[in-house]
Amino acid sequence: MNDSSKKYYIIKKPEENCEILLSTQVEQKKDPDIVATWGPFNTVDEAIARRVGLIRAGKCQPK
Repeated sequence: MNDSSKKYYIIKKPEENCEILLSTQVEQKKDPDIVATWGPFNTVDEAIARRVGLIRAGKCQPK
């Protein structure tokens, strides 16, 4: 898989922390503990910027 086909998601766990994962990791996890998901984002930089916005908006806690 080349970089242009990778997609990134932000997932929120019950602990209120948000993680950035590749779409393949999100699909593999199928984690029942995922509270919310945002994405897909085309680049990790875009996902990081969005996570910062979610933290500032109070939707996620920083690690």
